[in-house]
Amino acid sequence: MKRGLIWLPLGMFALIFAVVAIGLTRPAERTVRSAMVGKTLPAFTVGAIVPGKPGLSNTMFADGKPRLLNVFASWCIPCIAEAPMLLRLKKMGVAVDGLAIRDTSIAIRAFLARNGDPYERIGDDRQSAVQLALGSSGVPETFVIDGKGRIVLQHVGDIRADDIPEILAALEKAK
Repeated sequence: MKRGLIWLPLGMFALIFAVVAIGLTRPAERTVRSAMVGKTLPAFTVGAIVPGKPGLSNTMFADGKPRLLNVFASWCIPCIAEAPMLLRLKKMGVAVDGLAIRDTSIAIRAFLARNGDPYERIGDDRQSAVQLALGSSGVPETFVIDGKGRIVLQHVGDIRADDIPEILAALEKAK
């Protein structure tokens, strides 16, 4: 019995080492997914942030036409990186609406002037209330909304060229 106890510290060390090694080689998923995917948009109405473009409300998304709802901000560096992809989607005929988070009209106008404007409508969500109701935890995030106002896909992070086929497929499926 005493001979077996002599190996106990080595066994404990090996167990702790194995747990740490597994944690380092397979880190946990850190992306926060929305519980709203598959559900109807929450009720909301937000005013326009840019003169000449309407604001947003959930009822606008129940017009029978699938569209993208892009959550973005002028101060967001990945939002700048995804701007060319949103313009590309717009050129492909995709309707894109924006939800500006914790921003100002002047900053958004400057952002659109520098990076292009893919948006048909841009809502002003200064307190992130709509963003949180959508289950969005950061910017940029993009939601594919079907023609009945139901969220069918959440894309977390900036849209890259290799993400476009998945988004187009979701839009096609949402018709």
